[in-house]
Amino acid sequence: MSVQIKRVYDDAEKADGFRVLVDRLWPRGVKKDAAELDEWLKNVAPSPDLRTWWNHDPERMDEFAKRYRSELDDNDQLDGLRDIVSKNTTVTLVYAAKDPQVNHARILRDYLDG
Repeated sequence: MSVQIKRVYDDAEKADGFRVLVDRLWPRGVKKDAAELDEWLKNVAPSPDLRTWWNHDPERMDEFAKRYRSELDDNDQLDGLRDIVSKNTTVTLVYAAKDPQVNHARILRDYLDG
């Protein structure tokens, strides 16, 4: 089993396996059919309040990660994502953030990996 992350603006590839959008909001400028997604699980994304507080500020990344993991601990929707991961050889968590290091999908991937 492999969980990876990828920007929604990058081309979909066969190696992506099962593609899951993990953003609460639909990415700007992306047509739904062009995204080539298998699922959209917006409720596993950070809460609107947490996302607003963080504002993708790299200096807040550590505190954001701590708060986001706490939200994930209490997230009933995570079972659906875990089910997807258990049934697929490769799952790609798709996100819209610009920075491959400063984004919630990376934290979510690491959280799923334990």
